[in-house]
Amino acid sequence: MWSDTLLALERAHLLRVALWSGGSILAGSLLLALLAVRGRLAASALVKHFAIQTAAWGAVSLALVAAAWRGLALRDHAGATQLERVLWLNIGLDAGYVGVGATLAVTAWLLGRRLGGVGAGLGIVTQGLALLVLDLIAASQIRS
Repeated sequence: MWSDTLLALERAHLLRVALWSGGSILAGSLLLALLAVRGRLAASALVKHFAIQTAAWGAVSLALVAAAWRGLALRDHAGATQLERVLWLNIGLDAGYVGVGATLAVTAWLLGRRLGGVGAGLGIVTQGLALLVLDLIAASQIRS
């Protein structure tokens, strides 16, 4: 693969993650604002904690995209190999996030019907799955 093609694929991947991150920040913030306006911030623990996780993960992901964007450059073969390895590491971490989120949600439900924990777990699962899909798309494009 040519280095300019690889750079374009990496840039497109970062843009997709930035769009997801921005959407997550917006969605999480809007949910929290809606709960606050309706006066149900304390009453709706599931939605509140889901929204907090959504906004927080979006903010962290967006910060990571910004840092990666500054480091974009043409890559040689070693750089392309390093990028692919980082993507596969991220894929493994993404799968781990899904597992941790699912464990949190199930545990919170089974050990006391804690809706805040369920909401937080579902938020983590959502973010992990989305990042998993985005990273798998990038890895498959680079592999081609």
